[in-house]
Amino acid sequence: MAVARFSISTILLCGVLAPAVAASREPADTLYFGGDILTMRGDKPEYVEALVVRAGKIGFVGPATEARAFTGAAARTVDLGGKTLLPGFIDTHGHFVYFGKNLVDADLFGCSDVPDLLARMKQQAARAPADGWIVGFGYQPRQMKDGRTPTIEELDGVAADRPVMIVDSSGHLGAGNAKLFDICGIGADTPDPAGGSFARKAGGKALAGPMEETALNAVRSKRPPFTGELADAVIKGAAELWARHGQTTAMEAGLGLGSDDIQVVLNAIDRNLLPIDLYIAAKDSTVDDTLSAAYGVASAYNPKPDGTLEKLRATRLDLDRRYVNRVRLGGIKFWLDGSLDTAWFTQPYTTNPPGKTGSYSGFRQIPDEVVDAAFDRFWPTEMQIHLHMNGDAAADQALSAIGKAVRKHGMRDARPVFVHATWLRADQIERMKTYGAIPSFLPSGIVPGGDGVLRLWGPQRAAGSLAARTFLRAGLPFTFSHDAPVSPQPWILALVDAGTNRTSSSGQVIGPDERISPYDGLRAVTAMAAYQLKEEKAKGTLEPGKLADLVILEKNPLKVEPTTIKDIVVVETIKEGRTVYRAGR
Repeated sequence: MAVARFSISTILLCGVLAPAVAASREPADTLYFGGDILTMRGDKPEYVEALVVRAGKIGFVGPATEARAFTGAAARTVDLGGKTLLPGFIDTHGHFVYFGKNLVDADLFGCSDVPDLLARMKQQAARAPADGWIVGFGYQPRQMKDGRTPTIEELDGVAADRPVMIVDSSGHLGAGNAKLFDICGIGADTPDPAGGSFARKAGGKALAGPMEETALNAVRSKRPPFTGELADAVIKGAAELWARHGQTTAMEAGLGLGSDDIQVVLNAIDRNLLPIDLYIAAKDSTVDDTLSAAYGVASAYNPKPDGTLEKLRATRLDLDRRYVNRVRLGGIKFWLDGSLDTAWFTQPYTTNPPGKTGSYSGFRQIPDEVVDAAFDRFWPTEMQIHLHMNGDAAADQALSAIGKAVRKHGMRDARPVFVHATWLRADQIERMKTYGAIPSFLPSGIVPGGDGVLRLWGPQRAAGSLAARTFLRAGLPFTFSHDAPVSPQPWILALVDAGTNRTSSSGQVIGPDERISPYDGLRAVTAMAAYQLKEEKAKGTLEPGKLADLVILEKNPLKVEPTTIKDIVVVETIKEGRTVYRAGR
């Protein structure tokens, strides 16, 4: 990355045995054999007998009898013992930093009712620093006996003199106590922001406690910063969990949800804390601050005109200059609509969510002119634009903005990402093909939310949701992502399981015609995932010259009962030839 001239581009930056493929013959670090080695090259499963790792990269894949010719006398041999070796999994839409922060908050997943939630929050109040916020994440109102979010008075009961905030599992809804709203400067006379709302008490303007979308974002952005050892713990804790689930590349898809996010990541860069790669997509409202920080990183870690360095930059085996100490600023993230209850459609909900009256179609979060301006600014650059959308009206907004950018700047390999893309019309899929847009589906959301989609959105939209099979038939790429902490863990195999089975928690199959094979599900978290991130030259498949980013599984997902794929154990995760996670260690 040159620093003499500042620009966005400067700072971004069933199976058969395959034939042998090799790089140059040099002494090898490690030889793997004795299990299913699945390369993920191509549309059909391809197995090889052996894989050689040399100096952190893949040196050979092919027959075991030929592998020895590519190993030195000191090479380590690893008998897989029948286990399965795959390319390391790639996170295409998660919230790595946000999740790391949640590790110090109350776990509200699985709350049975409001009293259970309040009890967990009181336990958190006893653990949290006396001068800190009391925060919990993960409750699901529709799954609780009460079917509702706690009130402001109930959260006052957790701690009346300290700010209390809860956020639901989607990350789009939450609630606070009176102290929280007071310190954030929000009261009865505060207007609802565009694209969000503060719930009010019946017959008046007084705050009721719940808040959604941009209103919630405005509150949580005021949370005090994570610094020092706490900032280290955010990164280290998240990295450990991502690696535990087999991921060698993580994503923070919305840097800036917290006011201290940029500093947390800068700390990780300066202290070289990351054992795996981290792709950053900056939240739209903080993109200029993030670009400024990235320019500072580029200035500090790249050689000055006299050849000196201000800070030492770790060497990358793939020579990808977009990464600095395993961090890459790759894109910008926009939220065009909300979640299950607030998705933006061209046609009304079949059944309104609780609290919504009349003809309700959800709502947009961002004006057209803002999205148009972003594409005008970033389409000619290497910055990918990621757009959160669940409803088809949000997809229309995105496609309109892309069309304007193409007419002005011309077509290019921009690979815009349609995050979730839960309901797309056939004409929209055809336009996505024209523009090279890639959907990143959240199939594990079918398990807790599939019944709600069927009830609220109706059978037609439910049947065509997360249209992976449709994209396969059209020959178009797509990826699977967990959106953790929307998913309670940054799981990958659960995504493959859900995309294969599409079964809700009640046992209903939601959209049976959109089910795909386990192999195609694995492609969505390896080969196609690398393509989405524009890193397919170094990651995603097992081929000589690519990074030795690997995962070893206890069983082969292609050879087990499909409903048990999610239960397969990750035995080991390897980043550039080095173990970053091993089960039981």
